[in-house]
Amino acid sequence: MPHVRVTRRVHWNSAHRLHRADWSDQRNEQVFGACSNPHWHGHNYEMDVTVSGPVDPETGYVLDLKILKEILEQRVVSDLDHRNLNVQVPWLEGVNPTTENLVVAIWERLVDQLPSGLRLERIVLWETPRNYVEYTGD
Repeated sequence: MPHVRVTRRVHWNSAHRLHRADWSDQRNEQVFGACSNPHWHGHNYEMDVTVSGPVDPETGYVLDLKILKEILEQRVVSDLDHRNLNVQVPWLEGVNPTTENLVVAIWERLVDQLPSGLRLERIVLWETPRNYVEYTGD
């Protein structure tokens, strides 16, 4: 059976502040700029999740994308949408919510949730239409 990659895109809105408590306000502002605003700021995140596996000879699917949509909603979107990443998401507690840290945390939420025989290949997390990070579990 051929192995094929399928991708689902989801989106949500979240607020956050990039900040290290062990740094002075001046150093936080120097490193994180406007993203260290003590009154928060927000993003309209977009995320592409790619899964690979064999094509099922009966259905022609690698994975019914409705199933992937449900997994992403339950494990990620419902926790992050219209939330403050610094204070409202238990699985991000103690994490400075940079896009890089967020994509790794999301990977950990998803990697063991796929049906047997499928592999999480890649997550691309868009913080803005011009800025994104990509993670493959490495």
